[in-house]
Amino acid sequence: MSASRTTRRVFATVVASVAVLGTAALPAAASTGGHDHGHGTGKHSTVMIGQVQHESPGRDDRTNRSLNGEWVEVKNTGKKPVNLRGYTLTDKQGNTYRFHGMTLAGHSSVKVHTGRGKNTAHDVYQNRTHHVWDKRDSATLRNDHNRILDSKSWGKKGR
Repeated sequence: MSASRTTRRVFATVVASVAVLGTAALPAAASTGGHDHGHGTGKHSTVMIGQVQHESPGRDDRTNRSLNGEWVEVKNTGKKPVNLRGYTLTDKQGNTYRFHGMTLAGHSSVKVHTGRGKNTAHDVYQNRTHHVWDKRDSATLRNDHNRILDSKSWGKKGR
């Protein structure tokens, strides 16, 4: 009977260890730290960086049209809406865009443009007068608690 008890204890220890290791192996970008950030579940973030259009296509003449030709897409892959108030999007040089009072519907996205424009549910504007996203750069999305949710890099040393 003692062998059976020992076997059960060893098995329980192994199962507990695997559970702990599995939790520790989750990527930091997937976690919201257990806080509910507007999507109702309090679990993993559904907000991430989608496509990136760095270096505006066409002539770089610093016109508003050229500035708005570069953008970073922020996607909500979940079903429930997410309040983006306080979320930030930054580049390698520290240029920061902070979301103010925007709720991103489930299964939708918003493009963050560099230049000026009227914010809508699908396009927001940084109101900058210079380009932000260079040919070798990165975009980092953080939540309202400054936790990294996602990051994308491109160019020679990036993707």
